[in-house]
Amino acid sequence: VMEPITHREDIKRFETIQDGYTAYIAYEPFEGGIGLTHTLVPKPLEGKGLASALTRHVLDYAGENNLKVRPTCPFIKVYVERHPQYRCLVFES
Repeated sequence: VMEPITHREDIKRFETIQDGYTAYIAYEPFEGGIGLTHTLVPKPLEGKGLASALTRHVLDYAGENNLKVRPTCPFIKVYVERHPQYRCLVFES
């Protein structure tokens, strides 16, 4: 069972704490959107689908809040390519 994902606006990241380890996606806000800069899943939590779950959560959050996303994190870039329903969220500069 996955622990809930928390939006920590104070430190600009979405995180979940599992077994005492914190997995997160860091972001930088910009006018009308968020730049998704970094995904981190600690080694003991790898292979449990946390990065995908976090990414899905953040993209859904962006969609619900009419925010564009700028996926500079390579993992998130690939995720969006594999899940075309999220392509409409990508900020085109």
